[in-house]
Amino acid sequence: MKTTMKSLTYFFALACFTLVASSCSSDDDVPVGPEPGSELELEGSISSDVALDSSLEYTLNGTLSVEAGASLTIPAGTNIATGTGTDVYIIVQKGATIDIAGTPSNPVIMSPASSGSWGGLVIAGNAETTEGIDAIAEVGGILYGGTNAEDNSGSVEYLILRQTGAQINAESQFNGLTLYAVGSGTTLNNIAIFNGQDDGVEFFGGSANLTNFYAENLQDDAVDWTEGWNGVLTNAYVLHTDENFSTAVEADGINGNPTLTNFTAISTVGGTALQFKVESGATITGLSLSGYGTSVDMRDNGALSNVQIEGENADPNLPYTGPATVNVSDFDWATEANSNVNNVLSGEITGNVTLDSSISYSLPGVLSVESGATLTIPAGTTITTGTGTDVYMVVQKGGTININGTETSPVVMAPSGEGAWGGLVIAGKAETTEGIDAIAEVGGIVYGGTDVEDNSGTITYLILRQTGSQINAESQFNGLTLYAVGSMTTLENIAVIGGQDDGVEFFGGSANLTNFYAVDTEDDAVDWTEGWNGVLTNTFVKHTLENFSTAVEADGINGNPTIINFAAVSETNTGTALQFKANSGATITGLSLTGYQTIIDMRDDGPLENVVIDGATGDPSVVYDTATVVESDFSWATN
Repeated sequence: MKTTMKSLTYFFALACFTLVASSCSSDDDVPVGPEPGSELELEGSISSDVALDSSLEYTLNGTLSVEAGASLTIPAGTNIATGTGTDVYIIVQKGATIDIAGTPSNPVIMSPASSGSWGGLVIAGNAETTEGIDAIAEVGGILYGGTNAEDNSGSVEYLILRQTGAQINAESQFNGLTLYAVGSGTTLNNIAIFNGQDDGVEFFGGSANLTNFYAENLQDDAVDWTEGWNGVLTNAYVLHTDENFSTAVEADGINGNPTLTNFTAISTVGGTALQFKVESGATITGLSLSGYGTSVDMRDNGALSNVQIEGENADPNLPYTGPATVNVSDFDWATEANSNVNNVLSGEITGNVTLDSSISYSLPGVLSVESGATLTIPAGTTITTGTGTDVYMVVQKGGTININGTETSPVVMAPSGEGAWGGLVIAGKAETTEGIDAIAEVGGIVYGGTDVEDNSGTITYLILRQTGSQINAESQFNGLTLYAVGSMTTLENIAVIGGQDDGVEFFGGSANLTNFYAVDTEDDAVDWTEGWNGVLTNTFVKHTLENFSTAVEADGINGNPTIINFAAVSETNTGTALQFKANSGATITGLSLTGYQTIIDMRDDGPLENVVIDGATGDPSVVYDTATVVESDFSWATN
């Protein structure tokens, strides 16, 4: 091992204590090691067992090779500051072992001290590869490959690798973790790779199993395999927030049919999620993809049957979106510093979480506030959403959300480009005609109970833009969807602008909403069903586009909600203002309608007596043009 004289003395002393302690008969026989904090250079070859010391500072400015028969142990909390360039990497040769013993509170970290990239950790094993026995790697003349599927190259736990991916030649780069024919006897748990210029982990054959893997902003592929890798990848979380990456998964070569269990990949910038070349494939369960333009790419027209997803042949027409199958909080040990994951809202919130208005957040998938948890969003927070069916925020029954916008600093949730998203969904414990623990039309959300005064939190000064993505052939999301939300929930100053479906829809419950603004929602600005019986106060609706449905649509059993000061304007001089289906109705005071062809439509010939306007039964022949709420009351949403 090439190092300093202090380093040589230290390793001799360490060997004396750990390997041949009986020979150390007196204090005079024990060499003195370096002081804690001493800087030691790692480079050259390790031909016998060596253990580092976490109290020392290590640098890696060249190649460190653990030779066959030797072992390198790196204890918890060790930091290795690497240089950059092609020849800076750690290689565990075939027949050698490495034991990286990080912990959640003290992971092992390998990272350059400055800009640039390095070669990461490379391990060569004796397991099988389609390249045969003693294949030669593309770097360093490394030999790998044999016949021992259960080969053991050691143990790697709680390791963070940053800025890997140095260029080898015109066609090849290093990865963060490179596994050449590594066997299943090797332990690989809790590994995180950040900001690499090539792949996160690449398997060249072998049968290695990797559990709890986190990859963020790898410029090529987060997970890559070839040469017939047949191991198992369990609980992988991939995040892309930088453009021009290649894939979340790239597979190539003969199909070793590896298994991926619980794989969550999130992109805020589009791109390809899973790419399979030649005849490669995999068996995947627990797949969640968010934000990708392409879900499955069979680059060489290989057989889709080689890629099994949730027990079926892969279908490139399916987005495979849905709630995260891996909890990103499992990787808090790696992401607390220098990570973009805290800027991305996805998965489940199970505790109390408060956002930071100085951070620009993205919502590429489903964010679920679970029962017993609270999400707080301060004034001025901006959340840029993805688009599509599985991009929405849901507050589950028993969960709480506090959106604390102000008139001068509202909270804004909107896509960055074209397309619609699913908006904000809240499930409560109030009454609905669907009964207790009803199932919503989206996401299997459970709602409904007996607590009329249920409290799901507080929402003030919230702007929702471009909502209404399609759920199925018959249903779409709304801007604000309220499933059996109770009367103690505070809903004030909410604006829905440019939605492809409803502005707000009440599914039962007793929620009260004050100061609601809806512009150009393509279906109904305000919709209710399932016996909603709350109060809607001070509402302004404006339609500037043709082919909308209504300003108000009501359906189902009449819960007789109260509407106070409701103004609606159709600048197209078309459309229906108020539509009541089944036996629905309402008590309305202060109604102002302008520009609608139809004022009141009793679609199913329900009793007009159920619709009371300014103390009298509703009359389809009356214009109802008395001035009430004016648009200027909502200047906070239109500025």
